[in-house]
Formats: sequence, structure tokens, C-alpha cells
Amino acid sequence: MSAPALTRPRRPATAPARVDTRLPWWALALPTLAFVVLLVLMANPSDAHAATGDPAITHLIERVQELLARRQ
Repeated sequence: MSAPALTRPRRPATAPARVDTRLPWWALALPTLAFVVLLVLMANPSDAHAATGDPAITHLIERVQELLARRQ
């Protein structure tokens, strides 16, 4: 005589656990602030102290300014 097969009762499929994707306020504020600061420094190269040492970088920033001014 064979032994009865043990089967597990079927459970209803449950929805996957919900993942919390909320970001803290600083996760958006800090990159935005950094972008704005860099944009302002590029727009006014006289304030960018790091660019004053190398004339090539200053020249490049001035050319970018000229190109952006023409597009407006």
C-alpha cells in the first residue's frame, strides 16, 4: 500500500510588498543648488576664481557665453 502524498494548501497570490520611493528634500535641493551655482559661475567668468589662472578656460567660457547670447 502506498503512502498518501502530502500537498501544501494553495495560498492566494499576494501582491508584492510596496516599496517606498519618497526622496528626502535635500536629495533634490542639493543637486539643484550645485547646478545653479555652476551655471552662475559660467555666466559670469569674472567671479569664477578657478578660471582666472588658465586663459584657455576663460576663453572657452567667454565663447560659450557668446554662443548662448546669440541664441536668445
